[in-house]
Amino acid sequence: MRNLVKVSIFLALVVIVLGAYTRLSDSGLGCPDWPGCYGHMVVPKADDAIARAESAFPDRPLEARKAWIEMVHRYFAGTLGLLILAIAILAIKNRRQHTPVKLPFLILLLVIFQAALGMWTVTMNLLPVVVMGHLLGGFTLLSLLFLLHLRLKPYRIPGGDPRVRRFGKYALLGLAILVIQIALGGWTSANYAALACTELPVCEGAWYEKLNFSGAFSVPEADNYEFGAHPYDERMTMHIVHRFGALVTFIYLCWLGVRLYTAAISDRIKNQSVVMISVLVLQIGLGVSNVVFSLPIVVAVAHNAVAALLLLTLILLNYTLYRKT
Repeated sequence: MRNLVKVSIFLALVVIVLGAYTRLSDSGLGCPDWPGCYGHMVVPKADDAIARAESAFPDRPLEARKAWIEMVHRYFAGTLGLLILAIAILAIKNRRQHTPVKLPFLILLLVIFQAALGMWTVTMNLLPVVVMGHLLGGFTLLSLLFLLHLRLKPYRIPGGDPRVRRFGKYALLGLAILVIQIALGGWTSANYAALACTELPVCEGAWYEKLNFSGAFSVPEADNYEFGAHPYDERMTMHIVHRFGALVTFIYLCWLGVRLYTAAISDRIKNQSVVMISVLVLQIGLGVSNVVFSLPIVVAVAHNAVAALLLLTLILLNYTLYRKT
């Protein structure tokens, strides 16, 4: 079961990366139906199959590259779902050996709901709320799998570390701030607002005169949300809020990491603090690079992946402070 959980964590991270690549390469509607692609479980290749597919979806001509990107993402997500089902079955089988049961079943329910969000992402034509929910669902799934891994791993700091116990509430607040920042990033990406500002440190021109918070966090009516449905001022507001959120997150987590490092006796907590700050600095660098280099897809995908890693470092730090000291 431990090995299955480890493989599932890796696969969940791969699915997050593939999901980001699917979104950033504009392949979210590469297959206009679900769970197949134009009525097939693989992308149609033969001329007659392509003709039938395009006649069934006349408003969505087949683009093989985008369709394959979408289907590869679905294949990996489906494999992850099967692994999580196996973990839940093993949890029941080994329940007499003090194996967690509730957490594996929560993860199983989440992956089922995540599949539904994947379907709605397509059937609702990339509705931003659903797209952001699908992103957050992926991050939550990864987090719960990692938490299960920690539950199955019997490490403990010998003698505890009483000097850092008081930082538990601050670490929990840091986790909440990071989750909010990830949600803001998901909303910015789902509404195609990542390039709404192309200058640093804030935005070009008299940006403060164009802020529209109510519009930025609403969902306009549209038949299709691909490439965004919000006007520029609302997208710019999303982008700016995400930037300010990044600044708050950076300052707070740096403070937390430095305070934990200086206060801790345990090398484990010191090392976790260093790793958290290192990943945080890398994430900020990737965010700046997205603006400077106009959102290169490799950097943008890495920005998603490192956000996931940063989330895991905060979960590890919180778990250590609350359960292992």
